[in-house]
Amino acid sequence: MNLPDDFIIRTKPLLKEEWDNFFTALNSDTPISIRINEGKNTVMHIALQHVPWNSTGYYIDKRPQFTFDPLLHAGCYYVQEASSMFIGQVFKQYGGKQVKVLDLCAAPGGKSTLIADLLDDDSLLVSNEVIRSRSYILAENIMKWGRPNTIVTNNDPADFSKLNSFFDTILVDAPCSGEGMFRKDDVAIAEWSVDNVKLCKERQQRILADIWPALKTGGILIYSTCTYNLEENEENVRWIQNELNAEILSVEIKAEWGISPSQIDGIVAYRFFPHKTKGEGFFCAVLRKNDSERPYTIKNKSRDKKNKTDLPIVYKDYIRDKDRFVFYQKDNVWNAFSKNLYDDLNILNAQLDIVSEGICIGEIKGKDLIPSQSLALSNELNREAFVVCDIDWKTAITYLRKEVIILDDEPKGYILLTYKNVPLGFVKNIGNRANNLYPQEWRIRSSKVPAEIVNVID
Repeated sequence: MNLPDDFIIRTKPLLKEEWDNFFTALNSDTPISIRINEGKNTVMHIALQHVPWNSTGYYIDKRPQFTFDPLLHAGCYYVQEASSMFIGQVFKQYGGKQVKVLDLCAAPGGKSTLIADLLDDDSLLVSNEVIRSRSYILAENIMKWGRPNTIVTNNDPADFSKLNSFFDTILVDAPCSGEGMFRKDDVAIAEWSVDNVKLCKERQQRILADIWPALKTGGILIYSTCTYNLEENEENVRWIQNELNAEILSVEIKAEWGISPSQIDGIVAYRFFPHKTKGEGFFCAVLRKNDSERPYTIKNKSRDKKNKTDLPIVYKDYIRDKDRFVFYQKDNVWNAFSKNLYDDLNILNAQLDIVSEGICIGEIKGKDLIPSQSLALSNELNREAFVVCDIDWKTAITYLRKEVIILDDEPKGYILLTYKNVPLGFVKNIGNRANNLYPQEWRIRSSKVPAEIVNVID
């Protein structure tokens, strides 16, 4: 690996006698790790090595063709870099119940799906992405994970400043110079420079200043990067402490995890180096907001006027525990959202650009309601409301490629397809064939279908 000379000059003094081990690790194979979605209630027999700091994280010996594993598309697991799973350890210590959480820089969704697993049903997760195209990818991954108390937004950090003291916890996994990705991303090496580090530091501070008003007094800020330098890491933590009046907090860790301490005295932080932990470079610090500002009430400009029509009970029955949800219509689409969080949804709708929210039940066309992919993948889906057909791997790949499938001996109408008893999506069986309702933009585009079945978890 040809590292930039300036990077070596700056990083070698940080690692001192560990530099050679660090450089050797950068030239070794990249670890591959996944995180299991326990909410899918699947029976899995996993004989893999655990990620030490995350109970649902596992290492995989070699990279399979993830694209051709239907259980990935069903949301049974997420391919996530192991070091970043440390965010879960922070939430276990500082998360709380009935909280409102913002993942500010959330795409493609690894940390958001991790956080969603750790929240109770009365907590709200808002996952934001500033780049429009990436916000759709984020929404897709959030839908696949199946948690109903989630909202995906597409906003600049400054847009959240209007939400004074709204969030209990904010995660800022800040855009950075990407030094921790050198082993897996040649582009990160090519684009690195000292000037870019400086620009990233300044941008990170702007983001933090913009988002700070939205955090409650006593609320928790989790700041993380995937880089090694002091400017974007410890120096920014010190900036948050001094300029934003924050208290630095510690996280409970175990010595055998191999996590390194802060590189600056007086700053508590957690560093992941590839020669000491099995993962990529990662930095994390936790701070509490000490400001004594008084929150003000945000005017609720609800876009959701009383529906002229109510959703028929037969469609409400698509959701388990339907009494916990509000059912409402936007244009021709019906949605369900937690009653306890519905006021929060309307507050956010008045201030932000929402990409997806809760459970999309389906679209009304004529007298028919076409069930949506969001419904199929939701953990709240009532499977008993549908005819269910469990399909084999070959048929599942055909379906995920959005090709025509034939269902012999199945009744006409909407059918829920499952793979290994896990919901994949809907078709409308019309007799001689089944109309494939899988989202066009989600389809598998690769034509190189492997000859053997891909089973990552079994």
